Amino acid sequence: MSDDRFQNKYRIESIRASWHDYDGGSYFITICTKDREHFFGEIVDGEMVLSDIGKYTQKCIEEITQHNPYAEIPQFVIMPNHVHLIVIITAPDGKDVPWRVSTTGKNETMQIIANKQGRLSTAIGGFKQSITRYANQNAIDFSWQPRFHDHIVRDTPEMNRIADYIENNVANWKDDEFYTP
Repeated sequence: MSDDRFQNKYRIESIRASWHDYDGGSYFITICTKDREHFFGEIVDGEMVLSDIGKYTQKCIEEITQHNPYAEIPQFVIMPNHVHLIVIITAPDGKDVPWRVSTTGKNETMQIIANKQGRLSTAIGGFKQSITRYANQNAIDFSWQPRFHDHIVRDTPEMNRIADYIENNVANWKDDEFYTP
């Protein structure tokens, strides 16, 4: 069968920066739930009260470094319908990236895509998979918005602004772009 059968009609181009390999650096990550549904809990009297899946999400964030030693999460916040993380990816030290995408027995194109995934996508993809697996095992009708938003943090003042935003996100919930009642 020809590889051009869909003539790129259904191909979704990557939103990642083509000039950056995502194998090292600091990132501000936002991951939303599908339709921005409130799965992770609610903000009550200015405090985030986590649901069961919200508590599991917190546990998974705290364990990202155990599963991806090159990824550090110095700050994060779980909101009712999204999470924000600062992710610091240590540049490769010559070791193989522990890819989560199995391409055994698949075509060469899939292997090339897997090899371009980058450490950031590997860590975030594994995190999202863990939450989805938990939801499935606990009969929670949960799903993520496809993909995730990343912002490459370029300097210390920018990192400080992002850290302040994360720290104050719960208090500023009603002014947040992701706010839904």
